[in-house]
Amino acid sequence: MSEPTRSKYAILSQLCQMIPAHLVGKIARAHGVDKKARTFSPWSHVVTLLFAQLIHASSLHHVCDALRSHLPKLLTVRHATAPAKNTLSHANRNRDAAMAEELFWSVLAHLQESHPGFGGRTYKAMPRRFKKAIAVVDSTTISLVANCIDWARHRRRKAAAKLHLNLDLQSFLPRIAIVDGAGQHDKVRSHELCANLSKGEIVVFDKAYIDYEHLWELDKKGVFWVTRAKDNMAYRCVKRLPASSNPRILRDDIIVMKNEASKKKYGARLRLVRALVEVDGEEREMIFLTNNMEWAASSVCDLYKCRWSIEVFFKEIKQTLQLCDFLGHSKNAILWQVWTALLLYILVRALSFRTSWRCGFKRLFFLLRSCLWDTFDLTGLVKFHGTASGGLPMKTCTEQLYLPGLSPW
Repeated sequence: MSEPTRSKYAILSQLCQMIPAHLVGKIARAHGVDKKARTFSPWSHVVTLLFAQLIHASSLHHVCDALRSHLPKLLTVRHATAPAKNTLSHANRNRDAAMAEELFWSVLAHLQESHPGFGGRTYKAMPRRFKKAIAVVDSTTISLVANCIDWARHRRRKAAAKLHLNLDLQSFLPRIAIVDGAGQHDKVRSHELCANLSKGEIVVFDKAYIDYEHLWELDKKGVFWVTRAKDNMAYRCVKRLPASSNPRILRDDIIVMKNEASKKKYGARLRLVRALVEVDGEEREMIFLTNNMEWAASSVCDLYKCRWSIEVFFKEIKQTLQLCDFLGHSKNAILWQVWTALLLYILVRALSFRTSWRCGFKRLFFLLRSCLWDTFDLTGLVKFHGTASGGLPMKTCTEQLYLPGLSPW
């Protein structure tokens, strides 16, 4: 295949142009951000934070110095400008981060509308026999610096933010995302994360999200759910279902709550499946809970196994995007950076879909990162490199582990 053709725009410019031209200004006006912007426009702010994600910038100086050194090419990104360090810090601290959140959802809706089939990546381990939408709910913790960030402090010496996510397995894209401090228990967010589920859909979540009142609400809506039973759950078996032919299914029971408080919150019958599940090469006994009485017991286990798909999503964003070093300590600054990271993720995913990229997300991300200011045609560049195999690099010898203060010899 011939080398990609040249373009008059840099790779960064072509990537940012996937965001509709009118969208940032429209959302900035809706949130009053444009009134506070003088020399540093909302569009320049978004481009700056996307650039910071792509280069893994660890400080405001890194971002500002890098942008100023490429100012002529930066101006081709719809006349974006490079900020001073204090200007960027002020914008992150004072401009409403709800703008970044709305921009993420608006761009995601635009990409799904303009690219029919975008997000068609289905998690490989998902059981194909289920035709209804399957959602997975979970959270991931983003560590922060405790001595600088008081709003996210949840232990004496620890501070963290938490990203709660409702992930659609059919598209492998977020349906609902909530960013907050890590101090609250996961089940506090369970109502919000399942608010958009409709009759017949399936949701899978860990036992940290168990709230019996919420489970009863889902049951009344006709939503099927699968989770793991709590270790201290008090229940009474009212019917034992026929034994499964699968030797890994140990028991399959219909149960009711034994505790009066739990029975008030969820008075209907539940199904409890006890099975052997392989974890890290070893078989462990796990107890699953669901409100569906018709599925095969093995299907309940397979559905819960799908929950691990969200860990793949979290791994993709945490290993590639800049969610370790933050460019500010205020809650608003961190929200700006998290929502911009998610925005970049869907832009790269859309590019991957548009160019039929056959390799991994991480490889595509670092390909873009390596040639941000090159003036190649973006689609041609991705297709040119996508023809190579995606195998792991071969090393002739193992790498020496380096520890500060300890000589490798």
